[in-house]
Amino acid sequence: METKRRDFMGLGLGLFTAAGSIGALYAMKRTWDPLPSVKAAGFTTIDLAGAKENELTVEKWRGKPIFVLKKSAEMPKDDRDVIIGSDRFHVTIGLCTHLGCIPAYRKDKQDFLCACHGGLFDISGHESFGPPPSPLEIPPFKIDGTKLVLGEEGPEYKKMLEAGVTV
Repeated sequence: METKRRDFMGLGLGLFTAAGSIGALYAMKRTWDPLPSVKAAGFTTIDLAGAKENELTVEKWRGKPIFVLKKSAEMPKDDRDVIIGSDRFHVTIGLCTHLGCIPAYRKDKQDFLCACHGGLFDISGHESFGPPPSPLEIPPFKIDGTKLVLGEEGPEYKKMLEAGVTV
């Protein structure tokens, strides 16, 4: 009789320990998972249907400014242009690649000037003067009709990468 009681107590203790371990593992996994608010902040959708030519729109994605500019037919075409239907857009992260300042768009000269150290970027985001070491960065994007979804690598973005475009 004693062995049966000990076996039962051992089995009970083993099940209790297993349940506690599973609960602890579940709690650890929950702390590692990003919060829903963090997941939602990873994607930003911008509707470009009402965009006007040569007018800069500044959106926010993951705490960074995003420059969106609808290009006119007179503006030079570039491999970095995001094409939606028959329209071309300049879409970049609005931070200078030198020290992270926010460049100002000069509508009359159609360029971006960084006031920190005089860095200059052309209408397509290429560095053209000063200390910036590289062009303005293009965020990962996906095109969904007339909407631009930032934070997801769509086929258009992957095509840019495959073509060797500096993003």
